[in-house]
Amino acid sequence: MFVSRPAVHPVEAPPLTDAAENPPRVRMKDIQGMPGTPGGLALRLFQFAFAVAALGVMVSTSDFASVTAFCYLVAAVILQCLWSISLAFLDICSSSKTLIEEFPCSLSVYHWRWGKKICGITSTLTFAAACASAGITVLIGNDLNVCSQNHCTSFETATAMAFISWFAVSPSFLLNFWSLASR
Repeated sequence: MFVSRPAVHPVEAPPLTDAAENPPRVRMKDIQGMPGTPGGLALRLFQFAFAVAALGVMVSTSDFASVTAFCYLVAAVILQCLWSISLAFLDICSSSKTLIEEFPCSLSVYHWRWGKKICGITSTLTFAAACASAGITVLIGNDLNVCSQNHCTSFETATAMAFISWFAVSPSFLLNFWSLASR
């Protein structure tokens, strides 16, 4: 009977390197999209712009208040607008060195753990409101076939803007959550 036997193969040790030639790795602290970076400011402005667009389109219809999901969408994007514009303001302040020196306490929101969690809350609320509104627009348009009596195009546009706002919120939420978890 042939039985395999373990074989020991010698392994060479890696060559010793000088620390001056190969410095240790350094983690990047300013990943674009994180608070205080130009990418973070761009994400905040996109969040705000699309949330305002969703709010404006939804409020421009006369009968949005008759459906609870649409009222929920309006409330969620109002919260998203307020949170995004406040963080955009803080991103602008953090990019200006003179404002940091004059108002150091205004930038403490970035170090505040609840501030990072509120991004997750607004992200979840915006996504849930957009999903609920999408379900109602499908019900009105496809199942009930009453688009002639309702503002289906406006409802669909507002829902799409809310989803795009959520797509802009998601990277900033994930980066905020990652920075919270990496401490």
